[in-house]
Amino acid sequence: MELIFEISKPGRAAADIPASDVPTVNLENIIGSQYLREELELPEVAEIDLVRHYTNLSRRNFGVDLGFYPLGSCTMKYNPKINENTAALPGFTGLHPYAGAEFIQGNLQLMAEMQKYLSNIFGMAEFTLQPAAGAHGELTGVMMIKKYFEKKGQKRHMILIPDAAHGTNPASSALCGFEVRELKSNSEGGVDIEHLESLMTEDVAALMLTNPNTLGLFERNIEKVAAIVHGKGGLLYGDGANANAFLGKARPGDLGFDVIQLNLHKTFSTPHGGGGPGSGPVGVGQALVDFLPVPRVVKRDNQYAWSEDFPDSIGRVRAFYGNFSVIVKAYTYIRSLGAEGLKRATEMAVLNANYIKERLKTYFDLPYDRICMHECVFSGKKQVAESGVHTTDIAKCLIDYGYHPPTIYFPLIVPEAMMIEPTETESRETLDTFCDAMIAIAKEVRKNPEGVKNAPVTTPVSRLDEVLAARRPDVCWKES
Repeated sequence: MELIFEISKPGRAAADIPASDVPTVNLENIIGSQYLREELELPEVAEIDLVRHYTNLSRRNFGVDLGFYPLGSCTMKYNPKINENTAALPGFTGLHPYAGAEFIQGNLQLMAEMQKYLSNIFGMAEFTLQPAAGAHGELTGVMMIKKYFEKKGQKRHMILIPDAAHGTNPASSALCGFEVRELKSNSEGGVDIEHLESLMTEDVAALMLTNPNTLGLFERNIEKVAAIVHGKGGLLYGDGANANAFLGKARPGDLGFDVIQLNLHKTFSTPHGGGGPGSGPVGVGQALVDFLPVPRVVKRDNQYAWSEDFPDSIGRVRAFYGNFSVIVKAYTYIRSLGAEGLKRATEMAVLNANYIKERLKTYFDLPYDRICMHECVFSGKKQVAESGVHTTDIAKCLIDYGYHPPTIYFPLIVPEAMMIEPTETESRETLDTFCDAMIAIAKEVRKNPEGVKNAPVTTPVSRLDEVLAARRPDVCWKES
């Protein structure tokens, strides 16, 4: 297909603009010639060519509405369109974000109810809906942990993070001035209890635990882990990005977690990817309620209102009051499914992941062969040893079968990792065709490894030099 620049012809346009009926103004006299660019050459095309150009580009995008998207640790699942319709209601979209409380009673009620739903589902005392996404929720949680110890007069400077945690955890801790110590995993993929006991001192503010972790495994010793942390006066932080693995089955607050951040754009079925929008609510136990961000929704005299009357709060962490439309979609999802529906979603997420694990473990190395939760992690080291084919080659080859590749080379503790998350929304037929494709690739690796290394061959652009593209990006089009 030709570039839009190649079909450009001088004088063509997608719109016929009438002559100006206002006096001509010399822009150079107003803003200065240094701000006017003459070298910016835009293509000149007719409307039909413009429409076809963008339509063809849209067909090159891959999304969950087009096919299976098994991106591990990111929960790229289908989103019911009723959620979008609800969020688009005029009462939600037509108000200014800073409208007075008397004009937004319904919106405030929705937020108050959403906080109660999340508190009940996760066993926490209260929630804030302000954080914009998961990592922002982590930062908010760690800020509250820091202020909690400052209020107690304790100068704890360390946070423990397992080697199977999400990669944003260390960054969130460092931004708050904490020193990060890595906690090793044991042979089962859980927390190494002996290592935890050796690291857990009164200098440690918290353990940030992703549960289930990035291996897709639930922490079997969670109650013992919580006891060790609390025994030294520390707090247990839960990274709840993988919450679709335990909704209705376990409540983090009941397991000993003091703080948890969620990802509404993962667990509660709102669009995820492309940079947002997201939402990362944070729930806390009773000991941290005073430190939640302000303003908060309160109810007085049967009316909802905003309140900043919380002197120990960490303050505001987000412009306006969070990504409200995402909260509306998640609220719709919870109300649509109900308690039993959320539990059923978890059951299907776990069932689907274990189904893939069992079908593929004969063909790919499985570092931790135990019941997984919402995702399973394979290793391509068998293919590397046999044919010199790496995980990235397998991922590229999968594109030729019509699938978005899973997460690769993460978690870092698994060499040549392939992290596959089917989510609860996929049928057995979809899982079977995906597994058939993976098995076919495993067989092709043995028969024709060079062919796999050259994949993909069905895409508009074949294998790119990713290292060169990262180090020497060239985003300018130049006429040859």
